[in-house]
Amino acid sequence: MSIDTQNLPDDPTILKAMIAALQAENAKISATLRVHDQLVQALRLRIAKLQKLAFGKSSEKIEREIEQLELALEDLLVAVAEGDDGLIDEGHDEPSPDTADAPALRRRPRVSDATTRERRELDPGSCCPDCGGDLRVVGEDVSELLDMIAAQMKVIQIARIKKSCRRCEKMVQEPAPSRPIPGSMAGPNLLAHILVSKFDDHLPLYRQHEIFERMGADIPESTLVGWCGRSMKTLSPLIERIEADIMGSDLLHADDTPIRVLDRSKRDKGLGKGVKQGRIWAYVRDQRPWAGASPPGAVYRFAPNWKEEHVLSHLADARGILQADGYKGYAKLYLPDTGGVPRLREAACWAHLRRDFHDFWTSTKSEIAREALDRIGKLYDIERDINGKAADARYAARQKLSQPKVTAFFVWSEQQLLGIPGKSDLAKAFRYGLSRRDAFSLFLTDGRVAIDNNPAERALRPIGVGRKNWLFAGADTGAETLSRAMAIIETAKLNGLDPQAYLADVLDRIHDHKINRLDELLPWNWAPADTENSQAA
Repeated sequence: MSIDTQNLPDDPTILKAMIAALQAENAKISATLRVHDQLVQALRLRIAKLQKLAFGKSSEKIEREIEQLELALEDLLVAVAEGDDGLIDEGHDEPSPDTADAPALRRRPRVSDATTRERRELDPGSCCPDCGGDLRVVGEDVSELLDMIAAQMKVIQIARIKKSCRRCEKMVQEPAPSRPIPGSMAGPNLLAHILVSKFDDHLPLYRQHEIFERMGADIPESTLVGWCGRSMKTLSPLIERIEADIMGSDLLHADDTPIRVLDRSKRDKGLGKGVKQGRIWAYVRDQRPWAGASPPGAVYRFAPNWKEEHVLSHLADARGILQADGYKGYAKLYLPDTGGVPRLREAACWAHLRRDFHDFWTSTKSEIAREALDRIGKLYDIERDINGKAADARYAARQKLSQPKVTAFFVWSEQQLLGIPGKSDLAKAFRYGLSRRDAFSLFLTDGRVAIDNNPAERALRPIGVGRKNWLFAGADTGAETLSRAMAIIETAKLNGLDPQAYLADVLDRIHDHKINRLDELLPWNWAPADTENSQAA
C-alpha cells in the first residue's frame, strides 16, 4: 500500500482507516519475513545433514539435492536481505557461534594484501570553519570500501617506427614481437581469460561471445573456438611436462567421475539421444600433508568408457603406491610381477569405508554402524593432529596411537559379522574392509600415505560443477582437451597461483623462452616476468 503524503485527507476517520491498513500490511510483511527466516533455518539444517551424509565424494543424487537446496537458500537470503533496512555490520572476521544459524549471517570480506589499494583523502582544509584559525593534523579515521573496476576490452596498437640512416639510407625497424597465436589479434590476457572462463569457471564460449559483445568486441564463436585450440597447442609442451612429472611419482591418488559425451554414431543409428557416458580419471600428487619436497599437481585422463584397460594404460609405467577406491580395474596393478613384488601397492580409502557405514546408520539407526563410525572417527582425530608433520613423525604417531585402534577395529569387525545377516549392507561394508585389510593398514607403515583419497576427490569437483553448465562434452576430442586444460589450471591452483595471471604470463613468454629452460615456466617453478627482471637487475 502506497500513500501520497502530500495529499492526505483531513478526515480523522479516514486517516485512522489508512493507519490500520498500513499496520495490517506491515504485520503481513513481518509474518512473511518470519516464514522466510524459518525456511532459511530449515534449509541450513537440511544442507548440513546432507553434507555430513555425503562425507567426501557423494552420490550424484545427493550432490544434486545439495545444489538445489543451496540455490533455494540463496534466493531466500536475498529476499530477507531485501526487506532489511537495518545497518549492515561487517565488523567481525568470523561469525559468532551464538549467531551461526542466523539467516542474515554476514562476515567481513577477506582481501589479500596483493590486492590493489587506492587512498582517497578527505581534507577539511587549513582554516577552522568557526574561527578561521589554522588547523593542525591530530589523527585520522580510516575506513575501507571494497569496489571492483569492471573488465574492459583494450586495443593495443603496436607501432613499429621505421627509420632510415641519413648517411647510408639503411632502413631500421624493430622486429615485430611474438604473439601467443601467430598472426592472431588475441593478446595473452584475453586468451588466458577465455581459457579460465571455459575450463575453470565453466562458461561456454557462446556465453563469452555475448559478454564480449556487451563490452564492445564482437568476437565470433568460431574465432573463440580457434583461439582456444591454438592456445592449448601453445601450452602443450608445459602440459606434457606436468603430466610426465606427476605420473612419475611414487605415490599417487586416483579417482574417476562420469562425463556425458555426444556420440553422433548412436544418433545416426537411432540408438537414443546420441549421448554416451565416458569417464575422466584424476591422478594427483600432494605431499603437503607430510611436508614432502615434490610440488602438488593433478593430471586428468579421459576414456570413452569405464573399462579397466584405460587405467592399466594410464598407469603402465607407475611404480610405488596407489591410493584409490575399490574399482576392480585397479586389481591387476596390484598383482606381483615375475619377481613376486607388485609394482604398485594398494592404499585403501577409509572415507569410502566410513561412508558405507554412515549410509547404513542413517537408514536404520543401527548401533553397530554407529560404533563403526565412532571407531573410524577416532582415527581421523589422530590424523588432524599430525597433518603437515614430517613422514617420520606421522609414522611414529600412527604406530603408537592408530595401530592399536586399527587392529581392534578389524577384530571387532570379524566378531560383528558372526551376528548379522550375511546379505545386509552392513555385512557388505564389514567384508569390504576385511577383504582389503592390508590396504587399509598401509598408512600405518608409511608416514607418506594418507588415510583417505580426498585429494583425488577434490580434484574431480570442478568436473561436477562443470556438468551443470555444459551438460556434456561435444566429442571425445573435446573431453580430452578439457582434461589437458584442467591439468595445467588445477596444478596452478594447487601451487597457490592465480591461473589466469599464470596463463597470461606463460602465453606471453613461451614462444621466446629457451626450450632447454622451459621447466622454468612450470607452475611450481614459475615467477612473473617482472619479478625475474627485477632479480636479474
